[in-house]
Amino acid sequence: MRTDYYTTAPAGGPGRTGTPRYTVIPFEAPPPPEEKKRRGSRKAPWIFAVFLVLIVALTTLTLALSWMLGQGGESAAGESGGNYYTTIPIPVPSATASGGVTDLERAPTGTGVTLAVAGLPDEILSYQEIYDRNIAAIASIRAYQTGGGATGTGVVMTADGYIITNYHVIQGSYEVEVVLFDDTVHRALLVGGDQTNDLAVLKIDAQNLTPAQFGNSDLLQVGEPALAIGNPLGEELRGTMTDGIISAISRDVNVDGNTMTLIQTTAALNSGNSGGALLNDRGQVVGITNMKMTSYSGSVEGLGFAIPTNTVKSIVDELIAYGHVRGYPTLGILGSTMDAQRAAASGLVEGVYVQSVTAGSDAEKQGMRSGDVITECNGRAVTSVDDINAIKEGFQAGDVLTFRVYRNGEYLDLEVRLVERYQLDQ
Repeated sequence: MRTDYYTTAPAGGPGRTGTPRYTVIPFEAPPPPEEKKRRGSRKAPWIFAVFLVLIVALTTLTLALSWMLGQGGESAAGESGGNYYTTIPIPVPSATASGGVTDLERAPTGTGVTLAVAGLPDEILSYQEIYDRNIAAIASIRAYQTGGGATGTGVVMTADGYIITNYHVIQGSYEVEVVLFDDTVHRALLVGGDQTNDLAVLKIDAQNLTPAQFGNSDLLQVGEPALAIGNPLGEELRGTMTDGIISAISRDVNVDGNTMTLIQTTAALNSGNSGGALLNDRGQVVGITNMKMTSYSGSVEGLGFAIPTNTVKSIVDELIAYGHVRGYPTLGILGSTMDAQRAAASGLVEGVYVQSVTAGSDAEKQGMRSGDVITECNGRAVTSVDDINAIKEGFQAGDVLTFRVYRNGEYLDLEVRLVERYQLDQ
């Protein structure tokens, strides 16, 4: 839900803006003008032949894409797969956003600041009261990237300038600005970010801000009212509130290879809402909105998601203390199950097909490649991604796993050291 994109990197200092660009797709493209044919033309056979070649090429491409989509059903060791629905970390990252956020200047960590989570008040508020109590705590996030940029939403956590947003909003940025409710623009420093949980903490030089009150997300029940406040489609519509209900709690959703346990809501979320507030009927922030569901076959409505506040607290406290989240060992590979049918069709063997290897991971250093098929892990046969994840459970960063890999008709033995995921996120 991240964004309106700037077509070029905005110039100037504080207060700079870009022009949002929207894409309008017509229902049907107009037919091309009909060409007049000359008598006696000899081009028709050639045109027909080219047409047949295009048909064959498109058919082949369609079959290849279908196979690739089928490959994405699972993820290995915290790396992703997919299906015919896609979860958009509202929005899809821009073409220029990649890697981590190391270009952002860092704020000090270890300050002792923690996220306060309050109990459930007795008073139920009207929608107007909820909006009035929270709008000053909703900020706009401007993330500047090489060749472009993005906008999202943030929630004021403390009166002295700690701001919570989504990691994907600032990912790949060299500078970030926070626009507060009073229209003042502040340059932000990065306290810490975690791609796995899609959370980041920013720090601005400000005082006497109005922080949001955060509530206990474990107390939520399906059917309760839910409201979202954020900046759908960018700053032009900043401070928009939408309403709905809590549709589900503890919903496991696969996002970029990570299974996130999220709150599901019918409150409308759109590009730009990322990092905004999901509120209960007491006016408390119970989640940080971060994604919506779409489908390859058509539109999907009323399927928005938010990171529960109790998860937010554990991650945010870790980010403020250390600048990253510890305890997420990873191999650094993206994989999918290679079953017997796919193996036979592709001339490979059963196991886990390696789709990609993360740069900087020990898997890359030890020579694992895209196109390899993992057949064994620690001496045990693996036929699915879940098999590798089950073996990986209980190991820590620094531990070594052994793999048997099929490549070009031969089997290779590799030893791969687990690393902390935040090291690869950078």
